[in-house]
Order: sequence, then C-alpha cells, then structure tokens
Amino acid sequence: LPPRHMDSVVRIVEALESTDGGFTGTVPELARALGGCSTPGCRAVLGEPPDVPPAPPMLSHEQWLLFTQLLHHDAAAPERGAVLAPDGSTVALGPLLAGIEVGRKRAAGWPGPALEPPIDALYAVTVTEVLGTAFLLARDGDGNRAALGPSGCWDDVDDPQNYTLLGPPSPLPDAVANGAMDGVLLGAHLAQAPIPLADLLRGYYGTGNGTEKGRPPSSYRRRDFRVLTGPGKLEEEVAAMLRVLQVLPPTRELLEDVGPEEVVAIARQAAQDFTEVYVECPAIVPRCMWGARPYRGTPKLLTLPLGSVYIHHTFIPSAPCRTFTACARDMRDMQRFHQDTRGWDDIGYSFVVGSDGYLYQGRGWHWVGAHTKGYNSKGYGVGYVGDFSATLPDSDAIALVRDGLLPCAVRTGRLHHNYTLRGHRQMGHTDCPGNSLFREIETWHGFE
Repeated sequence: LPPRHMDSVVRIVEALESTDGGFTGTVPELARALGGCSTPGCRAVLGEPPDVPPAPPMLSHEQWLLFTQLLHHDAAAPERGAVLAPDGSTVALGPLLAGIEVGRKRAAGWPGPALEPPIDALYAVTVTEVLGTAFLLARDGDGNRAALGPSGCWDDVDDPQNYTLLGPPSPLPDAVANGAMDGVLLGAHLAQAPIPLADLLRGYYGTGNGTEKGRPPSSYRRRDFRVLTGPGKLEEEVAAMLRVLQVLPPTRELLEDVGPEEVVAIARQAAQDFTEVYVECPAIVPRCMWGARPYRGTPKLLTLPLGSVYIHHTFIPSAPCRTFTACARDMRDMQRFHQDTRGWDDIGYSFVVGSDGYLYQGRGWHWVGAHTKGYNSKGYGVGYVGDFSATLPDSDAIALVRDGLLPCAVRTGRLHHNYTLRGHRQMGHTDCPGNSLFREIETWHGFE
C-alpha cells in the first residue's frame, strides 16, 4: 500500500476533489461512510453515515484500500487510523476529517445539531466524546487503566506502514489527541474561510514541500489549540457531551449510575489532564522515532524528583535544526559521536531541543545521563541543537524549555518545585552553553 503518510492522504483527497473524476460527494462524508465518525455522539451530531459508495474510479485500488483502512473505526485500536505527518507527529484521520466536516457545514450556514443540552459540534466530533468516555472508563477500571496516551513509533519514517504504541492503549492515544486538536483548528479555520481540502491539508502539514522548508503550522498545534480553547471551554463541553450520552440509547447504560455532580467531576478531571498532557506540556519525540541505537550496558535509574537542570548547547551540530528530518539526523549523529568517539553508553543529554517545535528524548526522564560530569545523577541535561555563542535560539525554542518543559517537569513530580538551573560552564571547564544562551538563561526562573 502507499505509505501511511499525510502526503498519501493529500494525494487521495486531491484525486477525489478533481472536477473530472466523477466523485460527487465530499471527502468528509466519504470518511464517515467508511467509519471515520461511527461513535454514538458523532452520529448524533452529524447524522447516520451515508452508505459506502463503490470505489471511486479516480483512485487506484491501493489508494482506495489505504483510505478504507485508515477510516475503519476500531475501538480496540483507535491508533490504526493514523498517518505520519511531515513534522514527525502522528495524526488519526477520523477526528481530523470529522472536525473538517463540521467546519464546512458551518461555512454553508448549518445551524448545528438540535441536542439537549446544547453542545459545540466541533468539539463533540473531535475531542469531547472520546475524552469524556476515556475518563468514564478509567473511573470504572482497577486504577491502572490509563485515560490518555501513549505515544508510539513507526516501523520506517520514510515508508511508514505500521504504528506501534509504546504502552497499554487508552481510548485516546497521542495520535487521536493530535487528530482531534487538528480537527478543531482546521474546522474552525474552514468555518471562516472555506478552501479546497487538499490545499488546506497541504498548507497545514507542509506536505509535498520536501519538509526542508522550515516549520509547518501543524508543529504549533498545542499553542494554537490553547489560544482557541480557553481553560473552561473544554471542561464545559465534556460535561455537556456526557449529559448528551446519558440519553442516547447506545451509551445510556454506561452512564446510568453517574449523577450530575460526578459528570462535572469527570469533565473537570478529563479537561485538566488533557490540557496538562497535550497542551501545556511540550511534545517529546521518542527515541524510536529519531532512529536511536540501543543503549549499551545497563542504564542507571534516577531518583526522582531531581533538584537541578543543566542547560547546554551542542556546539556541533552548529546550526539549529528546523525540521523533523534534520533534527532526527542530528540526534543520530550525536549519539554516534557520544557512543563511538566518547565511548559513552548512549547520547549524553536527557533531552535535546530542536528549532522545529519539538523536544527529542535522549536518556529521558528516568535514566542517568552523561551531560554534566560529576552531576549526572543530580539533574537533567537539556541541550539546544546549535552553537549559541553569538546568537540566541529562536524565541519559541527558548519558550519550549523555559515555559514548557520545566514547569511540566515540576507539575508531574520529576523536578523539585525549588529546582536550581545552571549553565554547563558553571559546573566544569567549558564555554557551553555559549555566551548568548548563557546570558538568556540567567533571566530564567531557578537560575543560580
């Protein structure tokens, strides 16, 4: 089959939207026919799905098969409907195309569903039904059932075919969260300014530009979702969606013993946790996505929470990386240098900061690194890709650590709330992290 990549999806959409192809429906309606919006809440909002049409003549057999597989809803494995985007993130198509359908209908003057209580259709078909249900099921479980996550990895980023989760699945793995946020953002955009779907997707994900032209808008999804969705909005919409599900025949039983106060409590927890994990904390690219070699030997566990953070610059590579492809390549180069030349067990840093909007997992949250000699077990080593002796990282790469990673590490219990922050040069004989970056971190919370 074609690669499970957003490029493949854009080509399919383009073919379906071509005027001479003989396909008369809309792509989001076709997605619903194939099962992309088959949950009770989604059906209540957008109506019963149309019948599955015969294979459209403008698609190859392989394209039709891929599209059919990506939209087939599998409650036990919701991540199967996901594709790899050029920014290195993974996106589920179901919630993405459902949000786009709501946006298009609104642009055409659709009044929305007549449901009681009233709900925001854009959030209902993308995020609030699955989010409310995930927390409802977690509440009934044995306490070990996750309501969100995990992330996952592709077998091959150049020809992605299989996506494997990195832990036990929840109803809302990272791919579904990304698809839901993108569905909200693109649906809201289309409601204001309708454009062909292929153009919308190409512009947002940066497909077909070789992904070497800098950051696509999709790499800003967390920031943009936060701007669009105020703190109370998500909670309010989850609560309204749960009340709608209480009266729908397929879900009535699931909610029959849930009182009004508990609905509010579930909605608050769900909105809080989703915001924490997918909006306020930065996305971290796992090792298997950047192509890490295995750790050599046996890693040593850190004792959390840690009390310190040490800021570095890589010096070499000296240029900031601005795309997933470039940052993943830099990570592999650094790991090779640290293992083969320095003789270390692994890449030394705990986390590495790209200028593509993402953090990259080095040793991660739990394992002792090799970043700050004599202090590796006392703190996290965070390295910026580039030489920042004379220039600063991009302002959003600075914010990624200062306003994202560090507060997130405190809130999740990995870093003491009264942590100290230092530049590498304060702990040993080095110019790292460069004069410009060092002057910048002197202004950060916790600097000592």
